[in-house]
Amino acid sequence: MPFILTLATNCMKQAISISMSKMEGFNLLIIYSFLFYIISAARTLDTISLGQSIKDGETLVSAKASFELGFFSPGNSNIRYLGIWYKKIAEGTVTWVANRDAPLSDRSGVLRINGERNGILVLLNSTNDTVWSSNSSISAQKPVAALMESGNLVVKDGKDNNPDNILWQSFDYPCDTLLPGMKLGINLGTGLNRFLSSWKSTDDPARGDFTYGLDPRGIPQLVLRKNSIITFRAGLWNGLHWTGVPQLQPNPVYTFEYVSNEKEAFYTYNLSNSSVPSRMVINPAGTVQRYTWMERTKTWTLFSRFSGVTLDQCDSYALCGAYASCNINSNSPECECLQGFVPNSQREWDMQYKSGGCVRRTPLDCKHGDGFLEHKAVKLPDTRFSWVDKNITLWECKELCSKNCSCTAYANADVRGRGSGCLLWFHDLIDIKELPESGQDLFIRMAASELDNVERRRQSKNKKQVMIIITSISLATAVIFIGGLMYRRKKHSNQGNEKEEMELPIFDLKIIANATDNFSEKNKLGEGGFGPVYKGMLIEGQEIAVKRLSKGSGQGMEEFKNEVLLIAKLQHRNLVKLLGCCTQRDERMLIYEYLPNKSLDYFIFGLIFHKFESFLSYSNYFHILFFRT
Repeated sequence: MPFILTLATNCMKQAISISMSKMEGFNLLIIYSFLFYIISAARTLDTISLGQSIKDGETLVSAKASFELGFFSPGNSNIRYLGIWYKKIAEGTVTWVANRDAPLSDRSGVLRINGERNGILVLLNSTNDTVWSSNSSISAQKPVAALMESGNLVVKDGKDNNPDNILWQSFDYPCDTLLPGMKLGINLGTGLNRFLSSWKSTDDPARGDFTYGLDPRGIPQLVLRKNSIITFRAGLWNGLHWTGVPQLQPNPVYTFEYVSNEKEAFYTYNLSNSSVPSRMVINPAGTVQRYTWMERTKTWTLFSRFSGVTLDQCDSYALCGAYASCNINSNSPECECLQGFVPNSQREWDMQYKSGGCVRRTPLDCKHGDGFLEHKAVKLPDTRFSWVDKNITLWECKELCSKNCSCTAYANADVRGRGSGCLLWFHDLIDIKELPESGQDLFIRMAASELDNVERRRQSKNKKQVMIIITSISLATAVIFIGGLMYRRKKHSNQGNEKEEMELPIFDLKIIANATDNFSEKNKLGEGGFGPVYKGMLIEGQEIAVKRLSKGSGQGMEEFKNEVLLIAKLQHRNLVKLLGCCTQRDERMLIYEYLPNKSLDYFIFGLIFHKFESFLSYSNYFHILFFRT
């Protein structure tokens, strides 16, 4: 940058010289345009050094032009702020504001490095008063300020080539946005606490009501606060994710990291594909939102959203009070006392005021021995009054809790693999939620007598379940047995019917067709209501009469079978003998013996219907029917 400014100065001197020699105005215009370009280029670099400044209207741009620092007015406001925003994409999406609580009323703001104050950054107003400063306690011989490609504004010593030696950085003082590589957490050595704080409104970047960050008390956990009140607890890190936000696990877009040691505790995330911009924001309403940039649509896409109310109502902090769990039932929160506990106030509980929580049914009696009751798949309770040891087993954890009468519960600290580490609680258990698919197992201290009662109730419940199972099996067996008997009876009945049917010979359709010359008209004897009758002759020389039921007769297969069985049973010397039947394909045919001397009705009713000469007497009828004469 000094080289460019020197070049600009030399060009200015040359311009003056040319002007002195009365050069034409057109040439002067070209030179002044070139000077303007040089000065503009100097103002779009990514660093400023001691003695240089950034005025309103000028900017710093990161090396690859991903981010830009300058002055802006949010929304419809005319107030000026110094901030950082995206340059290549979504121009106007602000990620950091320096003077969020001390805005400038006009465009007189200037940012410069102050050499007299250890090389800190200062923002001055029109009266040269300091509106904002970086407040670095470390001095540098040659301080420079640079805007990094990550969106981080840093102050470092220009003579120090180690990129990790930073005097001050904006990433340590986040506003409402967490960018990849930024940390949420606390430096235990310096006391620096990095957390997100919402804007007051979309037009006012001043600190709003909501903050989101690590609560360092006990075992650090992510919490959302409205002013000083916790409204949502993301929980502690269990090796894979925050216990209260199980859906935010490693995925193809993000990688998450949590570090906790004697020096610091922090949470950060990075991108699997660094070319895809991403940001996490806490908005003025207190909702934490994670966005990714969609190049195709040129818009920010919501990747996830969570706060005290946006997951479900059970995520509201301590909704059910102590020793109670919350479960969503039909989209409504339902509070239940943990096993071995009863409502603190039954009256309030009945009135659906359940924030008072529950108390033990049986007080603890540590001297006479307590035990532990397992509660499966839950969001682990608040860890502000907890202790952790990452190097011992769950069995050793139980032993430690047993020996300390103040210990109320224990659990694994890390769920990876088969689980490891130890978490101990020394206070009331608050903010428990049922998580059937991703929760952890929690072991709660109980009085020995209460454990006996729980065991008896469990055995009684098991007995009831066993009785229900036995009764169900017995009923099912009885139904199957009765059904089997009915099936066998029906089967035997069908077999009997089939046997009866099989007593009558079954003729093959081809044999009948050959016998009747394929049912030719010359063999047709006549036709009745149910179909024609044909004369035929079997291969062995026996003459037959074939009654072929027409398909339009209206007689079904069952009626046909009944008719066959009935005729087969009626054996009488004066009735035509039924030789068999044929039911092949769709045919229904009765095969009788052929009567060459005409049928009995011809002789009985001959006078009327066949013009026979005389009636038979009634005595002849009687003898024909009963004496077969």
